[in-house]
Amino acid sequence: MSEQHNTLIKDLSTVLHYIDGEFVASKSGETFENISPFTNESMNDVSAGQSDDIDRAVQAAEAAFKGEWGQMKLEERLSYIYKIGDLIEAEVEEIASLESLDTGLPIRQTRKMVSRAALNFRFYADQVKNLMFGEVYPVDDEFVNYTTRTPVGVAGLITPWNAPFMLETWKIAPALATGNTVVLKPAEWSPLSANRIAEVIDRAGLPKGVFNVVHGIGEVAGDALVKHKGVKLISFTGETKTGSLIMKHGADTLKRFSMELGGKSPIIVFDDADFDRALDAVVWGIFSFNGERCTANSRLFVHENIYDDFMAAVKERVGNIKVGDPLDDATEVGPLIKTEHFENVKSYIELAKEEGCDVIQGDVPESMSRGNFVPPTLLIGAESHMRVVQEEIFGPVMAILSFTDEEDVVRQANDVEYGLAGYVWTNNLARGHRVAQAIDAGMLWVNSQNVRDLRTPFGGAKNSGIGREGGYYAFDFYTEIKIIHVAIGDHHIPQFGK
Repeated sequence: MSEQHNTLIKDLSTVLHYIDGEFVASKSGETFENISPFTNESMNDVSAGQSDDIDRAVQAAEAAFKGEWGQMKLEERLSYIYKIGDLIEAEVEEIASLESLDTGLPIRQTRKMVSRAALNFRFYADQVKNLMFGEVYPVDDEFVNYTTRTPVGVAGLITPWNAPFMLETWKIAPALATGNTVVLKPAEWSPLSANRIAEVIDRAGLPKGVFNVVHGIGEVAGDALVKHKGVKLISFTGETKTGSLIMKHGADTLKRFSMELGGKSPIIVFDDADFDRALDAVVWGIFSFNGERCTANSRLFVHENIYDDFMAAVKERVGNIKVGDPLDDATEVGPLIKTEHFENVKSYIELAKEEGCDVIQGDVPESMSRGNFVPPTLLIGAESHMRVVQEEIFGPVMAILSFTDEEDVVRQANDVEYGLAGYVWTNNLARGHRVAQAIDAGMLWVNSQNVRDLRTPFGGAKNSGIGREGGYYAFDFYTEIKIIHVAIGDHHIPQFGK
């Protein structure tokens, strides 16, 4: 293990819950180990939340919502949101290092993620100031009808282990900015960044109970959060089957849900595309984040006219990708987060061979043998019916398919249960628009690779999710819309029983 890893781990202590403004252990005293993806050695212990810990957090959040936070003036509330962003920005390097240590993501990527997390808080504070307005519906000289937005209450946020810090802030920032209180259940595989955001929010001085974190196993702590009657909404990012289960378990208490689920996104390269830019986009889009990203372009469709040349270039890039220590600035692909996930991804690569694919892989240095390293992998000769094309692998693995024309590639691209994202590369912009509109997905990029505009909706179609967050679209989820009818004249009222 590198000296940098040793230094960071030496400073780690047991991760505690953050409930009602205090860092506390589980009532049961139970903990679980947090394992390094780089060495598969224990780094520290994490408090294992149970239903009573969730209940305590929800009660604290309810009290804060009905009390100080719920009665606070907008400008004062938003001052806290801006302060959180400032505190994150001041600690980018430290938080990025913890994120890389915890997840295996290369630090050159986690730095950017953490910087974006600071922006998320400022963005939503600005959005609430500028866009939390109502609409007026006058009716002649009889009525003025107008809408207002009010916070929903206690927001249950369940976040994933890939890019956890940034994705936590995507939910926390709009939830708090719109006046809700929060109980966060972070992924058990990546507890360090959730603990750090609790420390940041604690230093920002938010009233007790406004923000709470309960760590623990999803089937225990997460399930208790979903079922709790005091929780009014659940925002979940994660695997599709888990999302379906969450909706079933939350149905009895009539929660509202936002679900950002799995993906098997296509990237389509036509023969008139800018070859070099498309190549950059293809390689970055699947191998960044170690391939552990919902919007990864895990299916590559290349037009038959350029297939041989383009694939030769992709193979050359894959052979040059730097795999190594996530805390090394030169590393482009690090270890997968957990041994179970590592074994699952490897099983898909073996399945690809059984299904008839030619498997091409990059190199993993011998010195990295203790970590969960899967080399960048291409599945050449894949076909749509194969499981490796249909199922989400969530690793640095890309299936390669060819196509003949526009109709053929749209049919193949849509032949999956997922519909999160898609990418189209062509210099024929009319074609780019046509294909983007024909792809069954919630988000499409034309001649672009997953550049996020925080003002725009984020979410998927089909098995990739329900609802949209991002920009003012998040307001529809995190607020109630109330219509108020005011009579300004003596309109007719029926006189029953007079």
